[in-house]
Parts: sequence; C-alpha cells; structure tokens
Amino acid sequence: MKRLTLSETDKKIAGVCGGLAEYFDIDPTVIRVAVVVFALITALIPVSVGYFLAWIIMPAKQ
Repeated sequence: MKRLTLSETDKKIAGVCGGLAEYFDIDPTVIRVAVVVFALITALIPVSVGYFLAWIIMPAKQ
C-alpha cells in the first residue's frame, strides 16, 4: 500500500514535490513546474502556505 511521505532522496527544499511524485509515480520535475506555475498564477502566497502545511503534515519515510 502506498503512503504519501516526504521524499528523502529527491528533495530540493523539503521533499514535498518529490514525495508527491513518488506517490503518483510521475517525474518530480512535472510536479515542481506545476507548483511554480500555480504559484505565479495565484500570487505566491496560497502556494507558499500550502507547501509549508504539506511539509508539516506529511510524515517522513520510516
């Protein structure tokens, strides 16, 4: 069973995008580009808050 966790091997800042990419089994670059585009469209604040919350909520791999 898959679990959504922070990535320990593919992380640039906190491992959120890498963890999402591992969970959905896609390239992490696609997730990162989508996050950047969404951040630019929404004026950065909502994405920054969401990323920070995901960093706090998502557990690390055990």
